[in-house]
Amino acid sequence: MRFAFTDEQDALRAAVRRFLKDKSPESEVRRLMATDDGYDPGVWKQMAEQLGLQSLIIPEQFGGSGYSHVELMIVLEEMGSALLCAPYFSSIALATNALLTSGDEGAQAKYLPSIASGDTIATLAWVEDGGTWNLTDTQLSAGHHDGVWTLNGHKSFVLDGAVADLVLVVAQTDGGLSLFAVAQDAPGLTGHGLKTLDQTRKQARIEFVDTPARLIGVAGHAYAGLSKTLDLAAVALAAEQVGGAQRCLDNSVSYAKTRFQFGRPIGSFQAIKHRCADMQVDVEAARSAAYYAGWSAAEDAADLAIAASVAKSYCSDAFLAAAAETIQIHGGIGFTWEHPAHLYVRRAKSAELMLGDSPYHREQLAARLGV
Repeated sequence: MRFAFTDEQDALRAAVRRFLKDKSPESEVRRLMATDDGYDPGVWKQMAEQLGLQSLIIPEQFGGSGYSHVELMIVLEEMGSALLCAPYFSSIALATNALLTSGDEGAQAKYLPSIASGDTIATLAWVEDGGTWNLTDTQLSAGHHDGVWTLNGHKSFVLDGAVADLVLVVAQTDGGLSLFAVAQDAPGLTGHGLKTLDQTRKQARIEFVDTPARLIGVAGHAYAGLSKTLDLAAVALAAEQVGGAQRCLDNSVSYAKTRFQFGRPIGSFQAIKHRCADMQVDVEAARSAAYYAGWSAAEDAADLAIAASVAKSYCSDAFLAAAAETIQIHGGIGFTWEHPAHLYVRRAKSAELMLGDSPYHREQLAARLGV
């Protein structure tokens, strides 16, 4: 396992950072989070055609670039720093990974090329009203009649569910947990956007009433693939959280150097020094956890599940702490709507709960270690 970035990976990071600096400044983030769709179709197209970001981890045989989760980790770290408003996490970290872990090459050949080209926005409908990511809590049911699968029930908190062209749905069948593909315009499917704490990431509630669906993989045998999908998505989200935490630290240090009180920069005061130092320690530790998990995902290592829970739990805490400290260091202005600090607090809290919060992943870690 290689624990260093190659020149090509460093170049990818630099290219994505330049792109996001131009396409995702704070003004654009605020504009897009106020829209219903929450993303810019033109920028989405550029991401696919100019940078090939949607095709990153999709195998070449399905129209992708065939890169690893290390490259995905790099991209998501930069996106987390810029608070990019786009259905990238839902399409790639969730839906693409669900297809890749399903073992269904027919479904992969059908759906992955259009995801890679950016023509299809995809998402994974997993969570229901309880908000839990436990697979055993799935209530939505799938029935099989006259050779057709139909879905009945609902899903909540579906990332980019209102704009997704393809919805992958976790459902219960007589044989157990299964995965299905549903087109956004399928009969019996209705959805509406939800009001969210983090307005930069859209969510929706989707209802299914006798909705025809395509089975992905083997009926009743989706548990293993979906469990791995959750681990891979947790690794991806941890990388995004590191990017957000680093931006909070950078903003705080910059402000501490330029804000003067009593004739000196506030960064010279011991209380501010300690806050910034603690943030630095947390961010670096979070980065180490996320990077190790990213390399474990790329190598499909035996400890992937353990590394994913460590990364998600630690990075969630580090990002939330960094975002809160940023407001404190900025003082009164940090509490205002006009300042970007609150955008990172909202993203940090939302990301903490997504895919399971810190206590959930610590319980997962204990179980996986046999403690």
